[in-house]
Amino acid sequence: MMGCTQKQDRLNVEVYETSASGNKLTRVTEFKDSKKASTIILNPAKKYQTITGFGGAFTEASAYLLNKMGEENRAKIIEAYFGESGAAYSLTRTHMNSCDFSLGQYSYAPVEGDKELEHFTIQEDKDDLIPFIKDAMAASKEGFKIFGSPWTAPPWMKDNNNYVGGKLLPEYYDTWALFFSKYVDAYKAEGIDIWGFTVENEPLGNGNNWESMHFSPDEMTNFVMSHLGPKLEADGKGDLKILGYDQNREHLKEWVDSQFKNEATSKYFDGTAIHWYASTFDYFPEELQYAHNKAPNKLLIQSEACVDAEVPVWQDDAWYWKKEATDWGWDWAPEKDKHLHPKYAPVNRYARDIIGCLNNWVDGWVDWNMVLDKQGGPNWFKNWCIAPVIVDPDSDEVYFTPLYFTMAHFSKFIRPGAEVIGVENADKDLMVAAAKNPDGSIAVVLFNEGVAPKNFNLNLKNESVSITINGQAIQTIIIPTN
Repeated sequence: MMGCTQKQDRLNVEVYETSASGNKLTRVTEFKDSKKASTIILNPAKKYQTITGFGGAFTEASAYLLNKMGEENRAKIIEAYFGESGAAYSLTRTHMNSCDFSLGQYSYAPVEGDKELEHFTIQEDKDDLIPFIKDAMAASKEGFKIFGSPWTAPPWMKDNNNYVGGKLLPEYYDTWALFFSKYVDAYKAEGIDIWGFTVENEPLGNGNNWESMHFSPDEMTNFVMSHLGPKLEADGKGDLKILGYDQNREHLKEWVDSQFKNEATSKYFDGTAIHWYASTFDYFPEELQYAHNKAPNKLLIQSEACVDAEVPVWQDDAWYWKKEATDWGWDWAPEKDKHLHPKYAPVNRYARDIIGCLNNWVDGWVDWNMVLDKQGGPNWFKNWCIAPVIVDPDSDEVYFTPLYFTMAHFSKFIRPGAEVIGVENADKDLMVAAAKNPDGSIAVVLFNEGVAPKNFNLNLKNESVSITINGQAIQTIIIPTN
């Protein structure tokens, strides 16, 4: 039994676990003694990236569902994501104009040829999206950062005059840059501060299925260097973060090569945003390392991830730990990439990816929708996905899936400003990442994908403690400030 009355050489820790056997961010205090234990050594002197935050996205779909829930459950979900008793999300995203997880297609610039955007309006966001963000702000003690991502400019600014596909016409580059500035002002008028942007969600497109707009790496770099960056600077908004790319990691090299070619191209980019959809198991460490080495002082933020191409499994925790989920690539990936898209367990994919990202210079990790219904929507294109929280608004029921607790293992305990620190881990079947928080506490997150429990000794300086992690489990170990 571990208590506060440990001898000096015993490391004082708090341990929280989520497991296939039923723990849900449960405080664990008793561990089996074992002669077969590996050793994990923490090295706070070895410092890596500074954490920007963890969280999810405010979408019209999630906000609409929350408005359909009873008051008590609506408040419960918002507290669970943003409150101190919950996951305390610190970094969030939202869509500018509509996306597939909207109720329909719309733009804040509805009037054709309105180059000065005199008719710019965020009216569409006032029923659902803005109330959700404001209630989240009220629930959050430390506050959170929010960045906007456009899926597309309004059709009238594009060469195909359509919400889907096509490119921004060069004659509207300045108007589109103005759009970002207007968006910040409109949200500020609602009491919401925007922290930054990604330039374009999925600039390589999405197979022309829902809202999209195509950029090549050099086209995006040119837009930021000659239009968006200077416009924000001229409007006194030069401190807003601009993140390039915003799609899958396998193409990261060509985008960072363009963005960070030289001082002029790099000037307005604060970093790069990435998605995880290129594989269900590979987190692309080489690409992440390359991006960091190309621009070591720039942000590297995972901006979107979800269990896609699936209808949510309701009230069945076991499913989220089983290798039964398939993604878009299971059916649609080209033959040469099929091996990257095997069946997978949703919890494994999340835990593996976040720890893998932390160990490869990623400083922020943002999930996709926070709340979806039992169908995996609403989504006007019927692009069904899973969210950590699933609701049935008709019966006013809420299901916190194991993915919610998986996210909380990171967001609740690794706070903005934390520094990722060195870890020596002898057990190759155990994934580990650690970070030192601004308050001096250290958070260690471990993932045991195997079915057998594992024992390990956690060492910090001259103190250690013996801990057991269940099979198929995630643990966060907190070493409080001395």
